[in-house]
Amino acid sequence: MSIAKVTEISATSTKSFDDATREGIDRASRTIRNMKSAWVKDQHVKIEDGKISTFRVNLAITFLLED
Repeated sequence: MSIAKVTEISATSTKSFDDATREGIDRASRTIRNMKSAWVKDQHVKIEDGKISTFRVNLAITFLLED
């Protein structure tokens, strides 16, 4: 039987939502083993001087617990 856990993280990028998602998963993979999926729960932008300055995603990452 497999047991999974879900943890939430936030990641940002000055390029795009896609880049923020990739950066978040890349960073999480350095400390979380057995990652199986990620769900983008929310997307937000920060606006400065009328332009998007930062893209932020909130991710729910699912990983299998080790025996």
